[in-house]
Amino acid sequence: MSQQVTYPELLSPAVFTTRQTSREELIEAVAKYAQPDYQKAFWQISNTFVPYIGLWALMIYFILQGYSYWLTLLLAIPASGFLVRIFIFFHDCTHGAFFPSRKANRVLGYITGAMVFTPFEDWQRTHVIHHSVSGNLDRRGVGDIWTLTVDEYLAASRKKRLVYRLFRNPLVLFSIIPLFLFLVINRFPSSGAGKRERRSVMLTNAIIAGIVIVMSLTLGLQNYLLIQLPVILMAASVGMWMFYVQHQYEDVYWVRHSSWDLTKSGLEGSSYYKLPKVLQWLVGNIGLHHIHHVRANIPNYNLQRCYNEVPALQAVVPLTIGKSLKSLWLNLWDEQRQKLVGFRSIRRLPRGNAPSK
Repeated sequence: MSQQVTYPELLSPAVFTTRQTSREELIEAVAKYAQPDYQKAFWQISNTFVPYIGLWALMIYFILQGYSYWLTLLLAIPASGFLVRIFIFFHDCTHGAFFPSRKANRVLGYITGAMVFTPFEDWQRTHVIHHSVSGNLDRRGVGDIWTLTVDEYLAASRKKRLVYRLFRNPLVLFSIIPLFLFLVINRFPSSGAGKRERRSVMLTNAIIAGIVIVMSLTLGLQNYLLIQLPVILMAASVGMWMFYVQHQYEDVYWVRHSSWDLTKSGLEGSSYYKLPKVLQWLVGNIGLHHIHHVRANIPNYNLQRCYNEVPALQAVVPLTIGKSLKSLWLNLWDEQRQKLVGFRSIRRLPRGNAPSK
C-alpha cells in the first residue's frame, strides 16, 4: 500500500521535485490564502487611489498654471505606476478575489475598469479563457500574446511572416500595441462576447465618455489629453511587459492539447518574476504569477505570504530582471527543442515546412 502524503509533506520542496504533486494537493495547500479581506482591500485602495488622485491634481495644477510640461511628464511616471497597481485591483476583481463580496468586486471592477480603459465583464471572460488554456498550443488566440511555432512561421506566407516580425518587435509590442489595445480594441466587444459582456463594453465606454466630457468642460480637452495620454501609455506599456514576461521566456511551458496539464501550465508556464520590493508593490505581487495560475482567486495581497509559507511553490526558479530582458528576442516556440527561440536561430532552416502536429 502506498504511503499517504500528508499536508506537511506537501509543503516540502523535496516532495515537489521528487514526485508529481496532484492539483488537488496543491490547491489544498494554498486554499487558506484565497480569502479576501475587507481591511486589506480598503487599505490598498487608500494607499493607491489617494496618491494617484493627488498626482493628477498636481499635474492639472501645473498645466493650468503654465509650468513647464516636463514637470507634468515627470509626475506622469509615478502616476502610471499607480495606474498599473489599479489595474491589478481590477484584475483581482475579475477573479472575485479583491473583496469577499461578489457585488463589491463588480462595482470596483467597473470603476477601475473605466480608469484603465477596460470593460470589466468582457475582459473577465477572455481572461478566464486565458487561464483555462495557457500553455496549450492547440488553443492559442484568446487573452495571450500572439506566438507562432517555428514550423508555423516557416510555413507562413511572406506577408504573414512580415506582420508577425513587426508585431513581435519590442518597439511595437510595448508602445503602439498596448496603446491601441487599451484605447481602441477595448472599445469593442471581444469575439464570442455574450449580451452581458457587450453591455459591459457599452457601459464602460459611456463612463469613459462622461469623464472625457467633464474634463473637456472643466480642464479642456487638450489639457486632459496632455495628462491622460502619457499616463495611460506608460501604464499600458508596463502592463504589456508584465503580461509578456509572465508567459514568454526560454523554458516556458507549451504543449499540444493531448499532453496539456493545468497544474504544469501554472507552475512551468507562468513565471515567478522576482522584482525589487518597490516594483513588486507597484505591480501588486503579480510577479508571483505561478501562484496566481495555480489558484487564481488568491488576492494580490496574499500572494507573497502564500509563497513564503508554501515551500513547494519556492521550487520554481525565479526569473530576474536581467534574465527577463533576454526574452525580448525570443519570438518562436520550437516544439522539437521545447523552448522559445529567436528569429536568428532559424535562418538556415528551409521555408515552407508543414506545421508539425
